[in-house]
Amino acid sequence: MKLLLFSDIHSDTRACEILVEMAEDVDVVICAGDVGNIRRGLDQPIRILSQITQPCLLVPGNSESYEELAEACGNWPQAIVLHGSGITLKGQAFYGIGGGIPITPFGSWSYDFSEEQASRLLHNCPHDAVLISHSPPKGAVDISSRGVSLGSTTIRHTILAKSPKLVVCGHIHDSSGRHEFIGQTPVVNAGPRGMFWEIDQKE
Repeated sequence: MKLLLFSDIHSDTRACEILVEMAEDVDVVICAGDVGNIRRGLDQPIRILSQITQPCLLVPGNSESYEELAEACGNWPQAIVLHGSGITLKGQAFYGIGGGIPITPFGSWSYDFSEEQASRLLHNCPHDAVLISHSPPKGAVDISSRGVSLGSTTIRHTILAKSPKLVVCGHIHDSSGRHEFIGQTPVVNAGPRGMFWEIDQKE
């Protein structure tokens, strides 16, 4: 199964146009959040991305809520917004969690969750899924420009317990375009330029 992964486009319409072109030859598109900017600017990027005809799985970032993203995608039939929920496509399980985890210092506009809240949202994540999380796990693709590890301990624990086939995240821009491993699980901080990734399709 060929995937197109991206995150953190922050209303960049040119990035969206390029992603639409990249999506032509993949099976599933995955967006790990932050489509808009500070709870605004969703409509135009979603209008462009809605030209994607393959299934597109999205989670909200901390720049948009689940409700805002779901509403913006209302006229895009191929879009499936996940948050504390999952879906199976072509035999492969996918599970999503959005928002900033742990709670960010950005204030009331940021769509954030505590580690305890994240633990509840991730409780039903199946084993061997593709986990889509806006926030990275602690200790992988989570290093800020100041050299600080900003990832989520709950997401890391979930990876160790559930052994996802792949983790797709974003949020920490300074680590975008990189991947690392936690155990046998690759963790990809996708970034706005888009990345292709192939996984073995589950029988």
